[in-house]
Amino acid sequence: MSFWRNIFGGADEDAETVEPVNLENAVRVAGRAEGRVQGVGFRFFVQSSAKPLSITGWVKNMSDGSVTMELQGEPQKVDFLIAKIQRGNDWIKVTNFTRSDLPVVEGENKFAIRY
Repeated sequence: MSFWRNIFGGADEDAETVEPVNLENAVRVAGRAEGRVQGVGFRFFVQSSAKPLSITGWVKNMSDGSVTMELQGEPQKVDFLIAKIQRGNDWIKVTNFTRSDLPVVEGENKFAIRY
């Protein structure tokens, strides 16, 4: 997968495979980030941050300028990733992040950038 495709958007077939997590301890969170989160590599930032934490799910730009996502993994790792997302970096500035709990999806082993 090319560097630029990662930065500016990929497709589900470009999803990164993640080590499976024990579903007994897993949680799934729906998240919505607002702020400077489009056109700054945000989706790649989330995907590349999720992989070493064995977090599966997806991230997607929305037409209103926000980014939605579903994150699944061990509770403390999902919380760590959300805190990292909220901190952002030199380009990414999250001004609001909302979350809600979802049922765990069995058999998921990838983290995808969606359109």
